[in-house]
Amino acid sequence: MRKLLILLIFISGSLAAQQADSTYRFSMEEAIKFGIENNYSSVNAEKDVEIALKQKWEIIAQGLPQIDATGEYQNNLKLPVQLLPAEIAGGEQGEFIPVTFGQQHSVNGTATWNQLIFDGSYIVGIQSSKTLLQISKNSKTKTDQEIKKAIIDAYGNVLLAEENIVILEENLENIQSNLKETRALYENGMSEQEDVQQLEITELTIDNNLNRSRRMRDIAYEMLNITLGLPITANVELTEQLEDLSMEYFDLALLEKEIPIEENIDYRIAKNTAESAEIEVKLEKAKALPTLSGFLNYGVQGFNQDFTFFDSEQEYFTQSLLGISLNIPIFSSGMRSARTQQKKIAYEQKLEELEQTENEVKNKINTAKSDYEFSLENFSVQQKNLALSERIEEKNQVKYFEGVGSSFELREAQQQLYTAQQEYLEAMLEVITNKAELENLLDTTTYEE
Repeated sequence: MRKLLILLIFISGSLAAQQADSTYRFSMEEAIKFGIENNYSSVNAEKDVEIALKQKWEIIAQGLPQIDATGEYQNNLKLPVQLLPAEIAGGEQGEFIPVTFGQQHSVNGTATWNQLIFDGSYIVGIQSSKTLLQISKNSKTKTDQEIKKAIIDAYGNVLLAEENIVILEENLENIQSNLKETRALYENGMSEQEDVQQLEITELTIDNNLNRSRRMRDIAYEMLNITLGLPITANVELTEQLEDLSMEYFDLALLEKEIPIEENIDYRIAKNTAESAEIEVKLEKAKALPTLSGFLNYGVQGFNQDFTFFDSEQEYFTQSLLGISLNIPIFSSGMRSARTQQKKIAYEQKLEELEQTENEVKNKINTAKSDYEFSLENFSVQQKNLALSERIEEKNQVKYFEGVGSSFELREAQQQLYTAQQEYLEAMLEVITNKAELENLLDTTTYEE
């Protein structure tokens, strides 16, 4: 038994260690799919849809039969006393005799069936439940779009950080090699101390940037994990390369894509809001209509001096009642009218906001297309700039070590190269993120249960 217990503990510990050491590997598309399923906001948005479905049935059920049952047992420990005129029992006039009514034990049970026959508010409530459900579905769609965009941004930032570290490490290695050669030249009297110091400044700057980039990479991974719905300590590996991904996101055809504004998710959400305001107007009007409901109940009662209600000889008495209830609103001193007018004004506001949203969506799409087109052009420009900066830096290195160039010129060429490298990395990331922004605005996806 002890050996079995030790074996179970060992197996449990091994499984826990495997789970802790497990690594998630994602392409961009795999990360998006995983995040939409596991992101905290996405999970909650899905639950909001489930809640809306339950609320819809709750409203529908209000117009269906409602059955309630009640039961009661009483033990009259001391029966109440009533005083009756004594003459009814042959006594003197003006005198009273005490009597008790009832029996010590009693039980009763009643079942009641209530049925709504007509209520204008109920009809409007059915409409509102459908709109509420649609709002939740559109909210889920919007949440998924935002998560997709956030994952693309986070994924891209991790790749950017990784590429930046590789470039800085290569630059640091080159500078250290140059510094070593320059120090040798200085020690042999073939170079000035300023040349050494210039390269030392560059080395310190790159080394400092490298340390900072490594810390930023760790933060970028943590942000990606949060976006994916993973613990920040989870091991995540990305299978894409920044340059390859930017080329995949190079899509000129997207600039020509058009959609009906009514299918944009922001417009759909604004339309839902206007529909909700319209339903509130209908609800206030419905409150001025009569309501009609019916009910049917059936009950039994039993009495005895002793507790014999489970005996077959116990006698029970039945009762039943059928009825309808009609409520007609007649006069409210203008209160209902004032409430209706308030809701009408609020509805008009939402219609104005819907029109505003339509124009804003059109502007966002045009802006996003412009930004994406510029990012494509900028990517090509920065690609050429990087190639030119590399050639310039190489020429200045040759000139410097041949003694026909100054350390200042070499440092200027190096700084230009480092700037071109960073701008090229950022240009690749902008292509990815700007395309994601435009795709979200042109996305006509609807929620599917």
